[in-house]
Amino acid sequence: MEKIIVTVLGKDRPGIIALISGHLYNLDCNLENVNQMILQNEFAGFFIVDLPENLNMEAVEKELSAKANGQGLNVYVNRLDTDDATDEPITGETFFITTIGPDQKGLVARFSGIMARFNANITNLKAVFKGGDDPMANIMSYQIDIGPDIDKAGLFEALKAKGRELNLDVRIQHKNIFNVTNKI
Repeated sequence: MEKIIVTVLGKDRPGIIALISGHLYNLDCNLENVNQMILQNEFAGFFIVDLPENLNMEAVEKELSAKANGQGLNVYVNRLDTDDATDEPITGETFFITTIGPDQKGLVARFSGIMARFNANITNLKAVFKGGDDPMANIMSYQIDIGPDIDKAGLFEALKAKGRELNLDVRIQHKNIFNVTNKI
């Protein structure tokens, strides 16, 4: 089966997920994964889709674009490269890195640069900057995967040192601890 990724961008409003998933269902597509977010008042959605044998990527893009264009949405469809995918489990650990403090230009660049230097993979990032000096108004939350060959202590110390330099509270928590302490 061919897999595609459908990206939808536009002004947020209720019903966007229903619109896109409904049209994909009508096209007999299998929806594998969905991730969506709202950045200020802009919607961004990502849909991983298995195409049925009788449908190609171009037909999906044409159909979705026609349905979504009148809704003020932009639809992009790309082939999902599955040649590099492996079924082997990813070894390593997941950590949550949270920074809290005053907003400054380049915060994401500075912290993600440290993570890249240590070869830690950012799998999820949320940065909410509301401006001002209220430490609780500016929060960045990274979810990172750290392989067994990565110097965890060095990475964590580099992140904490950057936090001290920038007057930010840096919190580092293993995924297992995060899950236990945030269990509802």
